[in-house]
Amino acid sequence: MQLYYPRSFLKLILAGFSLAVLPLIFALINNAFSINQLATHSQRAVYQAVQATQNSRFLIEQINNMERSVRQFAIIGEPSLLQGYGLAHERFVDTARRMATLPLDARQKQALEALRAREAVLFDRIGQSGAKADVIRSAVAELAALSEVARALDEQGNLLVDREVDTMQKMAGEVQRFIYWQLLALVPIALLLVIAATLLISKPIAQLESAIQNLGEGRFDAPVSVNGPADLESLGHQLDWLRLRLLDLEEQKSRFLRHVSHELKTPLTALREGVELLSDEVTGKMTAGQFEIARILRQNTLRLQKLIEDLLNYHSVQFHTSALTFSQFDLKTMVTRVAQQHSLTMRSKNLSLNLSASDLQIEADENKIEAIIDNLLSNAIKFSPVGGTIRVQLRRRGADAVIDVMDEGPGISPEERGRVFEPFYQGNTVYTGPVKGTGLGLAIVREYATVHQGSAEIIDDGSPGAHLRVILPTRQMEAAA
Repeated sequence: MQLYYPRSFLKLILAGFSLAVLPLIFALINNAFSINQLATHSQRAVYQAVQATQNSRFLIEQINNMERSVRQFAIIGEPSLLQGYGLAHERFVDTARRMATLPLDARQKQALEALRAREAVLFDRIGQSGAKADVIRSAVAELAALSEVARALDEQGNLLVDREVDTMQKMAGEVQRFIYWQLLALVPIALLLVIAATLLISKPIAQLESAIQNLGEGRFDAPVSVNGPADLESLGHQLDWLRLRLLDLEEQKSRFLRHVSHELKTPLTALREGVELLSDEVTGKMTAGQFEIARILRQNTLRLQKLIEDLLNYHSVQFHTSALTFSQFDLKTMVTRVAQQHSLTMRSKNLSLNLSASDLQIEADENKIEAIIDNLLSNAIKFSPVGGTIRVQLRRRGADAVIDVMDEGPGISPEERGRVFEPFYQGNTVYTGPVKGTGLGLAIVREYATVHQGSAEIIDDGSPGAHLRVILPTRQMEAAA
């Protein structure tokens, strides 16, 4: 499935962050809206309840004022006292009208309307009574009854406040549960979006990293392909151009080395044949000085030939390590065969070989493993003193085969242990043999061990001489897979 990517990596990052925070922003807005609704409803309900309570109590106060004025008129008989009654009546009517505009429940509305109607009838009766005593006395009793009705209305207002408080508590609980379930649902969604955004961002980065690693390890056969934003895809195209360029340069170098080696080997062969003829005195007897010159020529032609062969071998190791041909063979038999090839050199230095091994079957590239053992033995022979002993141990450790080669030479100093596996590094140890090495032997050992998913290392066991160890998986095809 082809994924859609923004045009630039920056836009991809912004889109990823936007996807990650979008559910949280939605939750915050939704929660703010819910809380605002709750606050608005609570404020309105409390305000209305308080207004209803204040108005009902003001109604009680005005009814009490009207009752007081009528009682005083009944006792004193002063007509001016009825003016206070009329003023209290007007305030009562105004308060009842304001209270009627509030969103009261049905019982409160019914009680308020009944109170207003009874008070209006009573006011008309008092106004039309002509200040008769019996009418005034009955008005006092009626006003006392109206006061009880007003107190009942006030109690209903208190009940309304209590109901509004309960309603607000229920709404607050519902809002709290809604926020909880909303977060419970949105947090996993946000995490999934974060993971998806991370994968979208990391995929082209991982492709670039893999391409750069392949280039660094010299694997130029895999084309570089980056799926992502346009700028990263453009960078992938540039890396692929670099891969093709490096591949072309490597082919040119390989051709150059092949041509140079071919051109050098022809005159070198002629020089060696000429030196051998001189040494065999085919052209006539030679003096001691002439023999010394012939010996020097022979040593240098041998050294030149070894330099050419080591250079070609190391180049082949670096750029053909993936071409492995696996087979199963016995490691002890191989070590014995390689040691036999070095028997003349060991005999010239009076060296002895101590091989400690049992039959050990290994699955690997036989030619490359033979090159590892050959270089390890050559290195040990080169630096062993005359009359010394070279020890070789072969053993199995779990699923690995361990090869230990130890000599009695000067050893490897701690300062040089980090560099002895570098190509062309020869160290500071003085070598007095006939042909000086090139510093490529241990580099080839490490390259071949690495391509077999193994390792090569120096062991510091406190004994004199050098101790080199190579670890290889015995089931090479499984390790490579």
